Amino acid sequence: MAFTTQLDFRLRRPPAPAPAGIPYPHHHHHDYSRKKKRRVRVGRHLLHCCDRVPPITCCCSDPVVPLRSGKSAEKPPRQKSPKRRVRIQASPALPFPSPQSGFLTKQEKFYPRCTPRNSGPQSRDTPPKRDTGIANEKDWGINLLNENVNETGTNEDGSTWYRESGEDQGENGFRCRWTRMGGRSSDGSSEWKETWWEKSDWTGYKELGVEKSGKNAEGDSWWETWQEMLHQDEWSNLARIERSAQKQAKSGTENAGWYEKWWEKYDAKGWTEKGAHKYGRLNEQSWWEKWGEHYDGRGSVLKWTDKWAETELGTKWGDKWEEKFFAGIGSRQGETWHVSPSGERWSRTWGEEHFGNGKVHKYGKSTTGESWDIVVDEETYYEAEPHYGWADVVGDSSQLLSIEPTERPPGIFPNIDFGSSLPPPPADESPESSPPSE
Repeated sequence: MAFTTQLDFRLRRPPAPAPAGIPYPHHHHHDYSRKKKRRVRVGRHLLHCCDRVPPITCCCSDPVVPLRSGKSAEKPPRQKSPKRRVRIQASPALPFPSPQSGFLTKQEKFYPRCTPRNSGPQSRDTPPKRDTGIANEKDWGINLLNENVNETGTNEDGSTWYRESGEDQGENGFRCRWTRMGGRSSDGSSEWKETWWEKSDWTGYKELGVEKSGKNAEGDSWWETWQEMLHQDEWSNLARIERSAQKQAKSGTENAGWYEKWWEKYDAKGWTEKGAHKYGRLNEQSWWEKWGEHYDGRGSVLKWTDKWAETELGTKWGDKWEEKFFAGIGSRQGETWHVSPSGERWSRTWGEEHFGNGKVHKYGKSTTGESWDIVVDEETYYEAEPHYGWADVVGDSSQLLSIEPTERPPGIFPNIDFGSSLPPPPADESPESSPPSE
């Protein structure tokens, strides 16, 4: 049951820094539904809430590991005239250092061995891909068996496979149905494993999940988990759906690997929280990224990003930004920085105050002596609602919602422990909790 994968890490040089005083890009993290949402009027024009702030950044926007040049960062921005009208055009933002380390599986060699006459499970040896966010449940093809199964087999080339399923029960009507499957080459150099499950209890809690892992003969290894859950929030009494994913991969031939953690939370009144943590390494270079979004369901929005990278030679660089808006009024602020191997530090900070009347106060400074403090006529763009919200996640969670709990006997009521959790914080992460700039 041999199968082959590749780790494809590439290096590219980032673009030169952009002029200061212009908002930094929003996250690149989702590619969800493009349906129209509520529009926000700030100044003279209507704004579609799915529009984006233009992707302008002094850090690498290439979807691979960056090589930073200190010279380009030293150029000061060209100041704009205070009387000039600026219309910011929305365009999609590219990710910060994100090597697209995809594993290219050669399914044509393995597929015939896993769908033979002995009814072994089909190969699931596909590793995770970078920057793909949280998949929908239909993409996993979870199909739990209705009976207990414990099967094993050997293929013609000596590779082996197994498949088993069962059901566990516990207190409060807890039930977990599960299926495990996997395969292994004859010499043990390559293997894959995958587990599916669904959980439920009498409180209305429902969960659907997957965990998979594998390795190949070259020493490459990977692991991935995905889950979505439905429950009643103990403090707001509202239905809530949460989705999460973790992914990691490691090269067997070089010092390279990556890890990502993604999460999304939604409730029935529009409260939404999304975020991700990412880390990667390619030989002498390492990079990190964190971002978060929080919508309170009443028009208040908080977004932030912090990303940085470093080399073993001592070069470090990064940028971060934050925006807060409500009813067309808000602010943006950020910093871009660079540290040379000798310890010489360059940084540029910037900020914006949006007054909701078409006027924007822009200010900033850098360690090279540049500074600006101006008021311009400019339209304000921001997302007042998530472009993928409660209605969307409900529509994409039909399998989760269809999970049937065990029947509750008459007179028996679920035990709900309100002391086991705290009210949800504004966000899982905030800019203040991120590592400080160098």
